[in-house]
Amino acid sequence: MDAFHLSLLAAGIAVVAFLYSSVGHAGASGYIAVLTLAGFAATTVKPVALVLNVVVAVIGTVQFARAGHFSWSLFWPFALLAVPAAALGGYLPLPSHFLKPLLGAVLLSSAARLFFRKGDPAESHPPPRGLALSTGAAIGLLSGLTGTGGGIFLTPLMLLLGWAKAKQAAAISAPFILVNSLAGLGGHLGSGRPVPDFAGWLALVAVLAGFAGSHLGSRRIPVRGIQILLATVLVIAGGKLLTM
Repeated sequence: MDAFHLSLLAAGIAVVAFLYSSVGHAGASGYIAVLTLAGFAATTVKPVALVLNVVVAVIGTVQFARAGHFSWSLFWPFALLAVPAAALGGYLPLPSHFLKPLLGAVLLSSAARLFFRKGDPAESHPPPRGLALSTGAAIGLLSGLTGTGGGIFLTPLMLLLGWAKAKQAAAISAPFILVNSLAGLGGHLGSGRPVPDFAGWLALVAVLAGFAGSHLGSRRIPVRGIQILLATVLVIAGGKLLTM
């Protein structure tokens, strides 16, 4: 790959990291799309996306927590079973011929509902403990299978069901993505598959863009702006899953 195409790749990663981090996400589905369009094989794309997810999720976790939006009592029931489930998903191969269209349809449906949602819910209430545990496990498995962190599924679900307000949902999603991505990456490495060397310099690009996006999302961008950004992210990711 020559310097021009490397620059385009870096720019694509930067745009994805900025947009996704502004809503508490790390950008895995966007990285997957950019890397696939750049011609990388699926066996290369998944571990690179997980590495980028980890570094951007660390930034998002810190930024949203420092802004006062994180709730441990809301986070841990989702994360407890998600971590081992994500490790299992990272270890297993992905049956992409039917999973990608299904996930794409789910994301587009969530995006449509968020586009027409007006601001934060008047009230939010945490889900029953058992429901949070089972939801976290299911999303964790999906995240490991697909090479994502699961936040793109958790955040809209929390908003649509009134489990959290927008900034709090973003603050929960960032560490949820972090632990799932670490577990998925561990499962990938445990299966004997390597991480490409160029993941390191792409991670630097993602860190810079992710810092800017998460800072604006946690402190400057209003709630409705976050919902519109999230819906836009879901449309992009869902469209890519349906066409890749």
